[in-house]
Amino acid sequence: MSELLENPDFFLLDQDLSPEDIALRDRVRAYGQEHVLPAINEFWERGEHPMPAFKGIADLGIVGTFIEGYGCPGLSRQAAGLVAREMGRIDGSVNTFFGVHSNLCMGSIYMLGNEEQRQRWLPTMAKIEKTGAFALTEPAHGSDSVSLETSARRDGDHWVLNGHKRWIGNGHAADVIVLYARDEADSQVKCFVVEKQEDGQYPQGYAPTVIDGKIGKRAINQADIVITDLRIAEENRLANCQSFKDVNKVLKATRGGASWEAVGHGMAAFEIAAKYALEREQFGMPIANYQLVQERLATMLSDLTSMQLLCTRMAHLAETDQLTDAMASMVKMTTSRKALAMCRTARDMLGGNGLLLEHHIGRHLTDMEVVATYEGTDSMQALIVGRAITGISSFTRTRR
Repeated sequence: MSELLENPDFFLLDQDLSPEDIALRDRVRAYGQEHVLPAINEFWERGEHPMPAFKGIADLGIVGTFIEGYGCPGLSRQAAGLVAREMGRIDGSVNTFFGVHSNLCMGSIYMLGNEEQRQRWLPTMAKIEKTGAFALTEPAHGSDSVSLETSARRDGDHWVLNGHKRWIGNGHAADVIVLYARDEADSQVKCFVVEKQEDGQYPQGYAPTVIDGKIGKRAINQADIVITDLRIAEENRLANCQSFKDVNKVLKATRGGASWEAVGHGMAAFEIAAKYALEREQFGMPIANYQLVQERLATMLSDLTSMQLLCTRMAHLAETDQLTDAMASMVKMTTSRKALAMCRTARDMLGGNGLLLEHHIGRHLTDMEVVATYEGTDSMQALIVGRAITGISSFTRTRR
């Protein structure tokens, strides 16, 4: 059996990885194959997160990714990308849970909090003793999250928050939720930390409901959160968040994770399709003997290789502070489109068996539908690239 079926790296990009990055890749890969893959379909079908397996992630030396200190590893962009790739290769829900906790929530505290706040929350989160969530998106504000309407009003030593958040991963169960709201006094966006109380309940005014009926990322729950006169102490306002520009610092630091995850889903799709083609017999021979099947596999490998090259280059540009919004958008747009097409091709190659969870491809396909939407939809990424080409913004116009 070809080595490509075990590690689809046609252009030998992993040869350029450091020994530390190779060891990291192998740790995450082994963890996923041993602890997540055997159980994930059962949790996915029930719509539950596999928390018992997830706790083992704390021992991998990856929680907090780019954060330095506080029990976090301070990973490079390349290493953080490898983590997202290998997790996506196993399951998208686990990768999303990790990204929300480790990058968006912990990243907000690290970048926007003061030293006391970092010390208060990050060490326990690095050990997964407490889990996190990132509450930015609202029902009416997804792509235009800069226009968020959740309000915050100062009242002595507290703030009073009112509003509505939606699609908040782990927002129904997290111990620590970073929640963005607009200060009524200056109309600028501030960041607040909502914590569970000692009795395990949320403070009055924070009312999360799990969103049911999802067709993808079913092994992580997203919450719809109604916020009514929620009182947050001033000490729980992240000290260094004064406007949406500060929110963008966090988003920029975590940019690229969805693209790396798409590579992981593409790797899984290629592996599943290639192995199935060698095992599945029709008309007296494995379907891998047929020209049409080989052409499909070659196209899948070509698309996968281009995705790997783009993400590798993106990591280098980010590390040297040369990555622009348009560059990141082109990578997200391209990887999402190609990975989604690969998953659809693999599902088709498996025929009816591709509809069964036991073959895993259906889970990767529906999870890629989600990846193509979050962290900027395919259309929004195209418009950002279009703005770079033409100099004309087609999505920031003044209403008449």
